[in-house]
Amino acid sequence: MRSSLRSGRGGSEGPTARSRRDRHGRGLRGPTAWPRVPSMVARAARFDELVLDAAERLERRLGRPLDQVELAVEDVPPSDPSSWEETVPLGRLFPAENRSPARLVVYRRPVESRAEGPRDLAALVDSVVTEQVASLLGLSPEDLED
Repeated sequence: MRSSLRSGRGGSEGPTARSRRDRHGRGLRGPTAWPRVPSMVARAARFDELVLDAAERLERRLGRPLDQVELAVEDVPPSDPSSWEETVPLGRLFPAENRSPARLVVYRRPVESRAEGPRDLAALVDSVVTEQVASLLGLSPEDLED
């Protein structure tokens, strides 16, 4: 395939507007960057938004921010499961150590594989975040639900 750019076009005028914009009579080129539409957002970015939405709902239920918890999303859990885990975990809570805050990790691929649709995915993410924060606060997950 030959390049459409040619060097040595004599003159300082450069290529004409027709040759730049309406090449081969196909009409003007489209925009180089489209407006953001839902289909252009990556699945991982949508999942991150679901986790943040779940944390915000939980903060409203608690009536205070979750400053002591750091949220994270990872694709899959590590290959060395904990001794008490019999199945693939959907999320994990790492307690605070020294000066680092507690860390709540939600595993995207296992959660997505268990969800049947977008609504089920949002509910499952909310459930995972609620369960992990409840264990951090020493409460049952039912105490934090609407």
